[in-house]
Amino acid sequence: MAAEKIYVTQPYLPPLEEFIPYLEQIWANKVLTNGGPFHQQLEQALCRYLGVPHISLFSNGTLALITALQALRIKGEVITTPYSFVATAHALLWQNCTPVFVDIEPHTLNLDPAKIEAAITPQTTAILPVHCYGNPCDTAAIQKIADNYNLRVIYDAAHAFGVQDAGGSILRHGDLSVLSFHATKVFNTFEGGAIICHDAKTKQRIDHLKNFGFVDEVTVVAPGINAKMSEINAAFGLLQLEHMPHVMQRRAEIDAYYREQLAHVPGITCLPQGHQTVANHSYFPILVGPEYPLSRDALYEKLKEHGIYARRYFYPLITDFPMYKNLSSANKSNILNSKEFSEQVLCAPIFPELSLKNQIKIIDIIKSSEIR
Repeated sequence: MAAEKIYVTQPYLPPLEEFIPYLEQIWANKVLTNGGPFHQQLEQALCRYLGVPHISLFSNGTLALITALQALRIKGEVITTPYSFVATAHALLWQNCTPVFVDIEPHTLNLDPAKIEAAITPQTTAILPVHCYGNPCDTAAIQKIADNYNLRVIYDAAHAFGVQDAGGSILRHGDLSVLSFHATKVFNTFEGGAIICHDAKTKQRIDHLKNFGFVDEVTVVAPGINAKMSEINAAFGLLQLEHMPHVMQRRAEIDAYYREQLAHVPGITCLPQGHQTVANHSYFPILVGPEYPLSRDALYEKLKEHGIYARRYFYPLITDFPMYKNLSSANKSNILNSKEFSEQVLCAPIFPELSLKNQIKIIDIIKSSEIR
């Protein structure tokens, strides 16, 4: 038999029999979309769970990000990070905005506030930071810059479900925060996403935009899109919420064991935890430095030989993709940290059902390469 393949992540799926009653209710209601009862229940449940005032559910995180930009009428230049999934920058292009790429901090791999101000021009209208791997950005410094220059702030919080800092949910920062509920995320609804906002009026505009711009049956006020979450996705989200204590506990246990076992491997550095008071351990990134006997890519290949599919995340940088290379802001000399870490980071497998046996296998391969 072929050896078991261990991927960087695996979606958490509650017992199927627990989902059947939700499906039976959908069949009885005959409401499949358009803000049905499970959709409304999930919005309310997520507001309570996350500690946020308003949330609008979406069919995926990318459409949520595009709609967030549209809701705030963002145009012109938007400062963002090259160290992210490409959807962050793609959303800007969909809104005819110009991404301006600014380097990251070496200790968090988040957008560096100290580099933002130099990138601001008269055309700058917003900042789009990413809470990378769920570690919070320096929200206070970013907000101070935004206030000084009258800029909007939208957080790409795709990795940051359930993360809290000393003041509560990190989703409360900025003008809007955008979540992803993709199958690879800590909390998933198969596919899905959400926008968190501060007031009912903004939520109403967002809800109009995700439904073609309809206000009522005969009134369309904006060129919105169809980005509504279905009842099946919402029902699955309600069930997932019941299992989140287990999911979060398992991720914390796996994270802690990696850190303990890899702490003294020369050339391997576990990315430090940020200033969050509640972490979600959405990824487990390690840095493969020059003291390690293998390059990052060689270790990646060695793990793959053993059926372990780690991920070089984020590699390549967004600025290395052909469609972004010609942007004037993609000057490689301005994003040296981003380049360095994109060539060192390797995300090890982490998901609730990762067995201790398989985690030890991963750790042993990393350690055996050390003494090769």
